[in-house]
Amino acid sequence: MRWLWIDRIIDHEPNKRLVAIKNVSLAEEHLHDYIVDGQVVMPASLLIEGMAQTAGILVGTTSGFKKKVILAKITKATFDSDVTAGDTVRYDATIDRIDELGAVTCGTVDRRVAGGDAWERIGRIDLMFSHIDNNMAGIEFPEHNFVFSDNFRMILDAAGLGEFICN
Repeated sequence: MRWLWIDRIIDHEPNKRLVAIKNVSLAEEHLHDYIVDGQVVMPASLLIEGMAQTAGILVGTTSGFKKKVILAKITKATFDSDVTAGDTVRYDATIDRIDELGAVTCGTVDRRVAGGDAWERIGRIDLMFSHIDNNMAGIEFPEHNFVFSDNFRMILDAAGLGEFICN
């Protein structure tokens, strides 16, 4: 994964739930192109990608990352509020259904405003994932799981999920 939209995994219930956080900073150059009412905001597309990474990790851990998991469909994405520099985003993903062809996940997005203690629910994102090895007959993929970068491995290792990585 070239771009990571999560900083840390803070909770994992195997085969059920994964929670990750992202600290939004003005140091992230890409944010400077997204200004709403004079404030730099994290675009909804990046919030969706953060949830896709969170839920994708959850789905991947169910098979020890032996299956190649890709985002197949965004079934729902609603946001009630913007995320601005200084906020912390919390992605909470759960598995609704999983089988040999793929998985359906649902998730919520919360934010904590800089300097605050309370989390505020700002969105919901439901996603579908495909196990491409099982769905793309006739197409060959590399044996290794191609989504792993060193940064991605560091996030998994820090969360105690490094054991799931298959080389």
